[in-house]
Amino acid sequence: MKLNKTLALVAMISTLTLAGCSSDEEKDASLTDGSLNSSSGINDASTSGFNDGSGVNGGRFGAGGKYGARGANGLPPEFSDPNNPLSKRTIYFMLDSSQIQQDFIPVIAAHARYLLANPSQHVVLEGNGDERGSREYNIALGEQRAKSIAGMLKAQGVSESQLAVVSYGEEKPVAMGHDESSWELNRRVEIAY
Repeated sequence: MKLNKTLALVAMISTLTLAGCSSDEEKDASLTDGSLNSSSGINDASTSGFNDGSGVNGGRFGAGGKYGARGANGLPPEFSDPNNPLSKRTIYFMLDSSQIQQDFIPVIAAHARYLLANPSQHVVLEGNGDERGSREYNIALGEQRAKSIAGMLKAQGVSESQLAVVSYGEEKPVAMGHDESSWELNRRVEIAY
């Protein structure tokens, strides 16, 4: 059964990746108008205030060439600089919530600016949950969390073709404990370039 879920997940990621390469610029209004499944029982993402003028790096990404030298992972050195918001690629969430916390808005804005400046770059927004709740609920909540971030990125001008959303629910924990400190680390979306 677990192998079937893994195969289905791989097929879904492949489909999303291929769909992301489509030249059609279809817009999902639910991702840009702030109505992210408000009837689903999962908290809505709040998109107000995400463009708070924090001025993270002003859209410039390094001095070596247009966007700086590329590191071993193919990303510019800003992604390795702990003082740069681009180095933060994990967004954490409160229990049973897909609402983006204020602390992470400048981080998402920095990734939006990077994606706007690099239209050939793509990300997969990987939604996750903690072990509490049913598998189905956690898959839905992980997806809603990833869609919240996708909606915020798209509202800032990032092309839908640069984004893919996937949910792992509780299947990929980073902390194996069964306590609040572990659960906090598992309620997240990872921004994977």
